[in-house]
Amino acid sequence: MTQPALNFLPVNSTLIAGVGYEANSTLLHLEFRDGSLYRCFRVPVEIYEGLLAAESKGVYFNRRIRGSFRHALLRRSD
Repeated sequence: MTQPALNFLPVNSTLIAGVGYEANSTLLHLEFRDGSLYRCFRVPVEIYEGLLAAESKGVYFNRRIRGSFRHALLRRSD
């Protein structure tokens, strides 16, 4: 069985271009404006929803996500 492709939601942010979330595995995917792509592990759905609802995605990312979750770089910046 193949897994469906992850759908990225574009966001209005000068830092982040799009986000995707896999609820069953609690994986948060972040694509930044510079082209880099990260996967963050064990991210509660409330954090993902908070990011989507935040007035400033960059501020939310820096305060609630950056440095708080194990992550992997999937693609380097351009």
